[in-house]
Parts: sequence; structure tokens; C-alpha cells
Amino acid sequence: MPKFSLGGVLARFAVSFLLVLATYNPTNYSFYSWIAGNFPHIQPLQAVVGIVLLGLWLFFLHATWQSLGTLGIALGLAFFAAVLWLFSSWGWLRLSSAGAITWAALVIIALLLTIGLSWSFIRVRVSGQEVVEEVRR
Repeated sequence: MPKFSLGGVLARFAVSFLLVLATYNPTNYSFYSWIAGNFPHIQPLQAVVGIVLLGLWLFFLHATWQSLGTLGIALGLAFFAAVLWLFSSWGWLRLSSAGAITWAALVIIALLLTIGLSWSFIRVRVSGQEVVEEVRR
């Protein structure tokens, strides 16, 4: 198993955040913005990019779901909602700002994906026990 490091977690976050932003972001430089103007008429390149993004999302979501499960994802969402509430109470985040909420949601999605992709490494580091779910023959 590869060694767990802060650099690995940051790399997973960078890739997760890139996937989230490539799919949708409020700057109009995303797959969503690219296809929204002519939908449902899409070009071949848009179809290829869409299928690649879908495959990446399925991979990331499956890994996250397998690692965290429903309860873990719900707990993560509750934690990040509480953090947003805390930041709002401190005046760091205006909940009336749609742009701020959108960016916060995008970061939270990327953070949840990162935690899901890193969880098996964290579990091994904390407990010392590895979990094997598939038998390879």
C-alpha cells in the first residue's frame, strides 16, 4: 500500500476540486456552461468530454461511498454544514450571497471526495488494520 502523506491528501484534493470545477462552477468555464447554451444539441467533443467526466465522477463517488458509507457521508455533510454555520456566525461567510454559498458547496463536495479517497489510508494509519474487500485470483 502506498505511504500516506499530507502531499497525497493535497493531491487528492487538487484532483477532486479540479473535477468539481471542470463539471460546474459559477465562472462559466465549466462543462455545464459549455453545453448549456446549445442543449440538447451537443457536439461530438462535448459528448466525449461528458463521458470522461461521468466516468471520473462514477469512480470518485464509488470510492467515496465504499470508504465512508451512507453514515459517513451524512456525518461529513453535517460537519461541513456546521462549519459553514460557524463561519457565518463569525462573519466570514455571508449566507445571503449565492456566489459564496455556491463556492462553499463546491469546496465541500471536493473535500468529501478527498476524504473518501483518503479514508482507507487514514483508517490504516489510525488503527493499524488493513481491510481487504476483494479477493484477487
